[in-house]
Amino acid sequence: MSERPLDADVIAMTRAWVANFVVAHDVCPFAGREVRRDSVRYVVAGDAAPERLLHTLIEECQRLDGEPAIETTLVILPEGLADFDDYLDLLGVAEALLEAEGYAGIYQLASFHPDYVFEGVAANDPANYTNRSPWPMWHLLREASVEAAVAGYADPDAIPERNVAVLREMGSAALAEQWAACRRVRASD
Repeated sequence: MSERPLDADVIAMTRAWVANFVVAHDVCPFAGREVRRDSVRYVVAGDAAPERLLHTLIEECQRLDGEPAIETTLVILPEGLADFDDYLDLLGVAEALLEAEGYAGIYQLASFHPDYVFEGVAANDPANYTNRSPWPMWHLLREASVEAAVAGYADPDAIPERNVAVLREMGSAALAEQWAACRRVRASD
């Protein structure tokens, strides 16, 4: 990734990915409701320094504490974490920080990255697209909301298997094109 777009464009790309990929393909069967309710917060962490990124994460936890109308937050990390291994290293620190700050059991952290590869899965396997996004990002979810959503879903354990089957049927080329289309979106569109 060369020069990064403006924050408004980063958010526009991420919104397009959520709507046109996550919701459109039902990758997360709970996302559509929150998109329709406009209860998803998108925030760009504009500093590449790991300590600033972690500070942004805790600020967003505090925001969720004080604003119950926000159901979930996507913390978009467009600077400094293009390398997937570096991203995973900082993700581990972020998870430990949430626990140290007393947020374990209150918020959970889901992870997305443009080069996401599941352990034991080939890099070109379409299954990896379940966690691929236009930018590295952390998804903060309210634990109680996740538990309630899963409790009301007929077979939550089948979600990952269904996603893998659907994405493999679509194929890597089609998925890469959809993902790239999200990267072309701009706030002015």
